[in-house]
Amino acid sequence: MPAIKIHDIGRLNRERLGDPYLSSEDERFETIRTIIAETPSLMAILTSIRDLELPDSWLVSGGIYQTVWNALTDRPASHGIKDYDIIYFDGSDLSFEAEDIVIRQVEAKLPSLAGQLETRNQARVHLWYEKRFGQPYAPLSCSMEALTNYAAKTHAVAARLRHDGKLDIHAPFGLSNIFAMRIVPNYTLDNSKTHAEKGKRMQANWQELNVMSWQRP
Repeated sequence: MPAIKIHDIGRLNRERLGDPYLSSEDERFETIRTIIAETPSLMAILTSIRDLELPDSWLVSGGIYQTVWNALTDRPASHGIKDYDIIYFDGSDLSFEAEDIVIRQVEAKLPSLAGQLETRNQARVHLWYEKRFGQPYAPLSCSMEALTNYAAKTHAVAARLRHDGKLDIHAPFGLSNIFAMRIVPNYTLDNSKTHAEKGKRMQANWQELNVMSWQRP
C-alpha cells in the first residue's frame, strides 16, 4: 500500500479504518504516523520534548486523536483542540517546583503554543489526583501506565519522536475507536463524570462522534 498523505485521508473510508475486521492495526498505525508527521504543530511539540531529553516523555491524548478526526473530516488540523498533553516520568524529584521547571522549559521551547500546553510528571500524579477528582490514584511506574487510567479507551494514545526521526505510537486499547470516531468508556477508574463532560464538549466540535454512555457491562 503506498504511503498515505494527509490530503488523501478524506477519501479513506473511516468506517473501514474503524472496523478491526475490515482493516489492519498496522494500517491504522501507519495512517496515524502519516497524519502526525504532516502536522507541523505536533511535530514541533514532539521535536521539542525529544530535544529536552525529558525522561519517558510523550505527547498523548486529544492533540493526537482530535488531529486524526480533523484529517478524517476535512477540518483544519487545530480545529477543536483545547490543549496538548505532554507527559513524562521522573521519580527522582516529586516536588511541584521540579515539575514547574519542566513546564517552563517546554513552554519556552514552544512559545506559540505555550498557552495550550499541559505538561505533567506522571510520577507525582498520585499526590494530587484524589484532592482534585475525589478518588485515590495508585502511584505509576512509567508514563505509559497512565494511559490505562484515562476516562475513555479512545483517549489512550501516545506518540514520541526518536532521534532517528521515526515515530513511536502507543495505544493500549488499539486505534480502531479513534478512526471510528467513537468514544468508548474505560472502567479502570470511576471517571463517569469526566467521560460525560468531555463527550459533550467534543460532540459540539465533531458532530460525527458517537459517544457511548457510561454503562458497565
